[in-house]
Amino acid sequence: MSDLVIKEKEFFGHPKGLLILFFTEMWERFSFYGMKALLIFYLTRYHLFSDSSGNLLIGSYAALVYAVPVIGGFLADKYLGFRKAIIFGGIMLVLGHLGMAYEGNAATQSVTGVITRDETALQIFYFSLSLIIVGVGFLKANISSLVGELYEVGDKRRDSGFTLFYMGINLGSFLATIVCVWLGESYGWSYGFGAAGVGMTLGLITFVLGKKYLDGNGEPKDFALLEKKYFGLNTEWIIYILSVLSALVFWQMVQRHEVVSYSLMAAGAISFIYIIYFSITQLDGKAREQLLALTILIVFTVIFWALFEQAYTSLNLFADRILDRTLFGHTFSAGQFLSFNALFIILLAPVFAWFWVKLGKYNPNTAVKFAIALIFVGLGFGSLVFGISISGMSKVAMIWLILTYFLHTCGELCLSPVGLSAVTKLSPVKIVGFMMGVWFLATASSEFIASVLANIASVDTSNGTAADFNVAKKTYLSLFEYLFYTGIGFGALLLLLSPIIKKLMHGVDKELNN
Repeated sequence: MSDLVIKEKEFFGHPKGLLILFFTEMWERFSFYGMKALLIFYLTRYHLFSDSSGNLLIGSYAALVYAVPVIGGFLADKYLGFRKAIIFGGIMLVLGHLGMAYEGNAATQSVTGVITRDETALQIFYFSLSLIIVGVGFLKANISSLVGELYEVGDKRRDSGFTLFYMGINLGSFLATIVCVWLGESYGWSYGFGAAGVGMTLGLITFVLGKKYLDGNGEPKDFALLEKKYFGLNTEWIIYILSVLSALVFWQMVQRHEVVSYSLMAAGAISFIYIIYFSITQLDGKAREQLLALTILIVFTVIFWALFEQAYTSLNLFADRILDRTLFGHTFSAGQFLSFNALFIILLAPVFAWFWVKLGKYNPNTAVKFAIALIFVGLGFGSLVFGISISGMSKVAMIWLILTYFLHTCGELCLSPVGLSAVTKLSPVKIVGFMMGVWFLATASSEFIASVLANIASVDTSNGTAADFNVAKKTYLSLFEYLFYTGIGFGALLLLLSPIIKKLMHGVDKELNN
């Protein structure tokens, strides 16, 4: 193939397929984060949910969103291939987001405190969430895997390709938390949710039209297996039908938080027991110790993400009720402060990448980086504790929440980039897929735990607003103090354990930091 043809197939030195996946993921994340940024306000202001009910609903939804991709990834690997899985997931997401645009009637609260809600609209809302859960399950893990397939083994462009791809994620998040929140709060919830649906539609169209640039990647590994028939239907259609039917299960689960809680606990217990069993019966000393190191790191990531994910519950409500959001005569929407996380990632990711390389032999090991991440997330809440403490009887200056997101993003950049790499390098070959599932399960668990923690700051509301400003302020102070000490405490504990974990890793840590 001539150099001219190669260049025609490339975009800034990368396969043109990366551009297609970049914009697909950007629009998918636009829809996902745009909807999520509005969710707590939609529940507490429009349907008059209590803080506790709203937090738990978001926790159940987010937990399922992070758990289901394990199944979607398995079905794509074995049957559908990445391309078909992404298209099916995209269709489910479009339907789910468009369903979210149906508002129904706003809830009303009588003088005696009785709340009347539009139950039909709520059931449509719950079912829309279940479609989004299925859609993310098929799209999230598989589009990342498809990025990897664009590059041959040993291609030095792979890492920079993933860096560009993840920039698409953060660009989508940044735009969503500005545009969708502005539309939702200024013109109506259906406009904000509808914008998220339009974004996902654009993402799906981009992916379908860009098929030719994927160069045949992402296709099923065994077409014969996919065409095999059961009860008159081929395997592909059976997967689609069962997946749509699974939305009925998730429809009920998002409304029953205790079911999600018990499911996560059961899955966690089974996973832990299997890890112990496998390490005792199948592994030698070195491999066993590496698996133990990975398990310890995964436990600490649950703590980190449980604190970090306060952004969409307690921090969002704090911004709405307690923060002074006016600057130079303009009042910002509470949800728009979420955009600072994506903005800081875009600005700081290259700085952190340069800094770790610059440290050379002084580059901290993985356990130390995880500990620093926990300390950063704790310090982020310390910023709010300080801001509340000096505000007196007034609202809290917005700079303290912006500083919180800055510190939390620093923590994310210490932990997230090496996390998945640690899973692939520390897991025994036979159970790499299983441990990747455990990683996502841990993330799902942290989402639910985050909602439980957020309920520490649950305040009494009347028609969606805090009944007493000063009481609400003290309640948020109590939560943020607790989270501050939790982050700092577990960060210090992991620092103490880091020499032991480093020893258990048997040199793998050097590969992760290079």
